[in-house]
Amino acid sequence: MITIPGHRVRQFGVEFYQTSFTSTDIQRLVKFEVLNYAATAEGEKKEKMTKTSGINWEMLERRITRSEAAFQRPVIRKKIRELVQYYSDCQEAQNLPAIPGAVIMIAEKRLTFSPLGKNPSIGMLQIPEEPGILRCLDGQHRLLALSAQAGKDAQIDVPAVLFDTLDPRQTVELFVTINAKHTRLNPSHLISLAGRRLYADVHQALAHDIIRRLNEEEGSPLQGEIKILGVGRGRVSQASLADEMVDLFGNIEKLGGANRFKEFEQDGKRFFLNYFKAIQAVFPKAWAGRKYSIKTGAALRAFIRLSPDVMARSRELKKDPFDHFGIREAIAPWGDRIGEGRFETEGEWRKKLAGGTRGTVELLARELRDAMKAS
Repeated sequence: MITIPGHRVRQFGVEFYQTSFTSTDIQRLVKFEVLNYAATAEGEKKEKMTKTSGINWEMLERRITRSEAAFQRPVIRKKIRELVQYYSDCQEAQNLPAIPGAVIMIAEKRLTFSPLGKNPSIGMLQIPEEPGILRCLDGQHRLLALSAQAGKDAQIDVPAVLFDTLDPRQTVELFVTINAKHTRLNPSHLISLAGRRLYADVHQALAHDIIRRLNEEEGSPLQGEIKILGVGRGRVSQASLADEMVDLFGNIEKLGGANRFKEFEQDGKRFFLNYFKAIQAVFPKAWAGRKYSIKTGAALRAFIRLSPDVMARSRELKKDPFDHFGIREAIAPWGDRIGEGRFETEGEWRKKLAGGTRGTVELLARELRDAMKAS
């Protein structure tokens, strides 16, 4: 028996509970089931996808029961992959919750609720510790993606709405209602919003517009690599890069004072576009190779953190700090003193990742700064 805090809610004669489960509890208690369906071409790609996506599809398949009596749709693998990537982004950036909205689950048995204190709606909920006692009504892909994160330090609390009084007819009716009433914003609408329309804060607006240009500009080394507002095929979260830029803009002394910042407001987009082009030129093999981590959020944040140092070094060399050639000359020592091997995912990068993402960002930034100073 596990005991968790709960809030008992009553709506039009129906009672349910608001609570949360640890990801460990999810693995033990939740049964996943889908409508029975024949093998498709999707299944034939299983072996290939297991190798390329980093997801153990065979393990997930074993967790899913197929039945003609079920009501959930077959699992959409693309959705699982996108969610796993999103969870990884959240874990790396540490600034967004991975599952902020409640999943909806059905208990196979009536549960015991014990009120605490003077409020009869607040108390403790007892759930038998039986595998499969809970069925997921809404949020199955989110929980399956969480299962795919098992072993990756993705231990989180998952908010949940839990029913224990619904009969089969009510369960199906609730499922259909939830899935027929979703309202989604158009992704193109989200991406088209400029920073100054989205954010009142000038630093956040500037960061958004710079990152958008890096992601959309023809010829940008990061074209299509960034998820803008969580939308797109990119692999790097906008949020982690934006946070790094906002921290940078918030300390204008790093950029040389208020006047320098005004200059940066005008030419910041040009600087970062030329800066990453220069980085690509210094580390061409790592930038183009799949076995390198130079385009991960951690590496890109370290490069952003070094922006003031790069601009200062360009000025020391009597070069335009916003120009590609001035930037390229300033960071040229990185090629010899840092080297592309530093970014090999299964080599030096993994060794130095042991201290965590935040430590990796600062460590790489320090190495880059020292290499530039030593030139």
